[in-house]
Amino acid sequence: MPEPVYILGGAQSDFARNWSREGLGIDAMMREVLFEGLENTRLEPRDLQSVHVGNFVAELFCGQGQLGGMIASLHPDLSGVPTQRHEAACASGSMAMLAAAAEIEAGRYDLVAVLGVEYMRNVPGQRAAEHLGAAAWAGREWQDATYVWPAAFADLIEAYSEKFGHVDYAHLGEIARINYANGKRNPYAQTRKWDFTDRSFTEDDAANPVIEGRVRRNDCGQVTDGAAVVFLASASRAAEYAKARGLELSDLAKIDGWGHRTAPMMLSEKLAESRNDRFVLPHVNKAIRESFARAGIDSPFQLDAIETHDCFAMTEYAAIDSFEITAPGESWKAVEEGVIAPGGRLPINPSGGLIGLGHPVGATGVRMMLDGYKQVTGRAGDCQVEGAERVGLLNIGGSTTTIAAFVVGRG
Repeated sequence: MPEPVYILGGAQSDFARNWSREGLGIDAMMREVLFEGLENTRLEPRDLQSVHVGNFVAELFCGQGQLGGMIASLHPDLSGVPTQRHEAACASGSMAMLAAAAEIEAGRYDLVAVLGVEYMRNVPGQRAAEHLGAAAWAGREWQDATYVWPAAFADLIEAYSEKFGHVDYAHLGEIARINYANGKRNPYAQTRKWDFTDRSFTEDDAANPVIEGRVRRNDCGQVTDGAAVVFLASASRAAEYAKARGLELSDLAKIDGWGHRTAPMMLSEKLAESRNDRFVLPHVNKAIRESFARAGIDSPFQLDAIETHDCFAMTEYAAIDSFEITAPGESWKAVEEGVIAPGGRLPINPSGGLIGLGHPVGATGVRMMLDGYKQVTGRAGDCQVEGAERVGLLNIGGSTTTIAAFVVGRG
């Protein structure tokens, strides 16, 4: 059996901040979140045996590569510590998480940091959209679209409609409304001070204009500056950590299960593969099922909450049936019945998700793990799901090209 992997805690930046307006670079973001995380967990830089960095396109947004080397520059005790940087579009943070966990499972190290970061608000919106388009197949997908990813997930709406019947915008609007409302309760959320009206989540072209296809403005996740860090530990190191702080292992969090799949690059290839499958996105369901199997569960309702990828409301709509909360094509039932709402049978994105909290691309998978840790240890504040002991995570990159799923439980 592999070594169990515990989560000691971490930190995230305030996703409402615009770091370039403050005259600060990506290094400042990394430094602040790393040292806040160390302070929160009462760890020291010298305790870290390895660091994994998740980042998508620092080269495009700020002309900076070699982010692992930047870690070694943040403190004298980090000079010489091995680092790696991982890229898989919006799933970059989860790839860093999987690699860090594998080091612990293999017995290489006992205490490993995972830091996700993206610096995105230093360029105009159109330029940001072009940079983020690098996660599609350049020159072959959505070449006529002004905004690549809204166009991609507008195509997913059409694929669902073709397979299962018309997707009602009322359900997409309600998903967005829930996530913005959840974000209001999160002190780190980019949109916590934003205001909306009832018409903001309807097909009202003034209050909620079309971006591409059937994707509207308030369906969209945010362009966000942000970073997050978590610290992973072996069982022996976690026991030592807990004892020194007057805690039990059960006071910590643990990665109970994980799943990882990579689908063909182009959305058209994915949809062709799924033509004779129950699911529009079968690889997503398979990754989730893998995480369930490793965690020893067989139903989403053995989870107390889910943090899922909602780069668009349609992404969450597709996640609902991929988790098998409903039968394929019936995600709308979970929306109408209040299953996914706060206080529902299985709340989704109590943090606010990518729509409400924000989406610094390379940090999102790490932030999800941090929120999973907070939920199962009762540290989620106003976002807390009462009695949460097990949380599911789903992080995707591209048009569900890279898929990572986790189950986080009590230690």
